Amino acid sequence: MARRWIAHLDMDAFYASVELLRYPELRGRPVVVGGRRAHQPEMQPDGTRSYSILRDYKGRGVVTTATYEARKFGVHSALGLMKAAALAPHAVLLPADFDEYRKYSRLFKAAVAEVAPQIEDRGIDEIYMDLTDVPGAQEATPDDPHAGVRAIAQEIKSRVRRSTGLSCSIGVTPNKLLSKLSSEIDKPDGLTVLTHGDLPARIWPLAARSINGIGPKAAARLAGIGIRTIGELAAADLLPLTDEFGANYAAWLHDAAHGRDERPLVAHREAKSLSRETTFEQDLHVPEDREALGEIFTRLCEQVAADLVRKGYAAKTIGVKLRFEDFSISTRELTLPIHTQDAKTIRLWAGRCLKKQPLERRIRLLGVRTGNLCRSDSLPEHGAIREEPGPQLDLPLANG
Repeated sequence: MARRWIAHLDMDAFYASVELLRYPELRGRPVVVGGRRAHQPEMQPDGTRSYSILRDYKGRGVVTTATYEARKFGVHSALGLMKAAALAPHAVLLPADFDEYRKYSRLFKAAVAEVAPQIEDRGIDEIYMDLTDVPGAQEATPDDPHAGVRAIAQEIKSRVRRSTGLSCSIGVTPNKLLSKLSSEIDKPDGLTVLTHGDLPARIWPLAARSINGIGPKAAARLAGIGIRTIGELAAADLLPLTDEFGANYAAWLHDAAHGRDERPLVAHREAKSLSRETTFEQDLHVPEDREALGEIFTRLCEQVAADLVRKGYAAKTIGVKLRFEDFSISTRELTLPIHTQDAKTIRLWAGRCLKKQPLERRIRLLGVRTGNLCRSDSLPEHGAIREEPGPQLDLPLANG
């Protein structure tokens, strides 16, 4: 019987690495990606670029990612940029460019599919692959019983590098749980092949929180009963785990620590909704910031429309989301007569949703959501809803 080989591929510091392709002179320096377009590098008369420095940042943005040089100072994703500035004040600050990141995401996934067509997409920078039946995966040599699958994983890494100029790390094991753990072990540019026999040496010394599914709160509760490593979790009796977490989660913890995971690869997931949102570095108010909000609102509608087209969906539900200065959230949505993927139509109906929102308070986040999706090629009609010409709606953020 063929040995099951599941691989997890994780791009190395993906967003930051894409930025270094554009700005190679920053290689080797601590670089933080986050914030808005205001931090765009500027070309100087002498042909060099000037960059924003993290210590000069003022606002409440968060770190999207950081180079490994910045991570050495304790900077990590989701950390507030002001806190990051205290840790690495001389780091370069670059704005996030998600259109560029999505482009490179498509490139690396296409390169992988040439070798391993059975792929589970887990986001913009990571995937699972089933290598079990890839030709050569079961081959062995006297020196390496896993030589075949190791060579395939190396070929995938090489193809990703050739197609994108970027590095990735791959973990190859019998299941998804162990593969995700393994892809982190030798980062960056790592390749780790493990079986259950390698658990004591390679997996059990890791922190319990390394397991995907053990968050900070669960890790703290485990530490409270003397469990800090995966090995200690594997050796623990079920009874204290059950007392602390309940029977179901305790059983999962025990299985995870022993590397047991029977989840299949899900090669295709139908999207249920697509959305775009943005958090402002400073709260915006409709009476004072109408023009800026209108431009952002239109751009979000255009971006989500482009996502629909690129992914091959049309939407019948359009909604908006607002988070106010007190962190309260308000959402509204409307159902359209027919499906659409047209930016102007989405803008029109999202504007109608917005008109139903309370806009007296200052806004810290604005989002546009599309739902009730259908594959665009399965619809009897395509394109935008045809609206009868009429007077311009008097929307709070209407701009055309």
